[in-house]
Amino acid sequence: MIRVLAVFLCLLPSFLAAGEVTLSGTFMQGGLVMGETEATANVFFEGRKVQTSPAGRFVFGFGRDFKNVATLIVRFRDGSKTVRKLQVDPRRYKTERIDGLSPSKVTPSEKFLKRIRKENGEIARIRSIDTSEEWFLSGWKWPATGRVSGVYGSQRVLNGIPKRPHFGLDVAAPVGTPVYASTDGLVRLSEQDLYYTGGTIMIDHGHGLVSVYSHLSRLDVTMGEFVAQGTKIGEIGATGRASGPHLDWRLNWFKERLDPELLLSPMPQ
Repeated sequence: MIRVLAVFLCLLPSFLAAGEVTLSGTFMQGGLVMGETEATANVFFEGRKVQTSPAGRFVFGFGRDFKNVATLIVRFRDGSKTVRKLQVDPRRYKTERIDGLSPSKVTPSEKFLKRIRKENGEIARIRSIDTSEEWFLSGWKWPATGRVSGVYGSQRVLNGIPKRPHFGLDVAAPVGTPVYASTDGLVRLSEQDLYYTGGTIMIDHGHGLVSVYSHLSRLDVTMGEFVAQGTKIGEIGATGRASGPHLDWRLNWFKERLDPELLLSPMPQ
């Protein structure tokens, strides 16, 4: 399993020269990168303008199937610009087979599709939020301890039917095992019973970074509540589409689905 601990320059004092751009993170599919430049600069990643903090920090990420090269352009106040062609390393993903799921969770009937579309619409809205807060500067920690039962990017075959890739990191543990906020942030969603993910919490960490905690049996936070890293937010369960008790933990940068394990040190014993 690939494990990379990203060391972000934002945690260090900034002494950048005029026109300088620094990048730090994981340059592979699923990776998150943090940059730093002049606070007045305009930053564009793959043609999209990226928010820059008053300190000149910005973030971007590479999804599961991101192409080999990405373009970063930084335009400075004096009219000059820096263009970076970033090499994005490819990855090989596992195939996982999960059997024993309720057929309605594998192939929903027509009567459930309206509900699913509504829930997915709200999830997409939250993932589009672009706040100027930098709550992600608290860093990243494991939200729960247990056996890693599912990894990012794996292709899933549910009850023998090939499905879309898995975009999370699964931690299997008994029902009631505490789940903690991995990173400081604002709770944007706290729902007890979504169709696919059951008890679900979404936390906004700023600059388009949103984490998702799914299949929870208990939710201890409410929408609009700020949580610090290490705050207990719920408990592991087997709600929604789950074959057993586990936490499905995900991290998104807007529409790009990232691998949270790349941001972590080995799981505590």
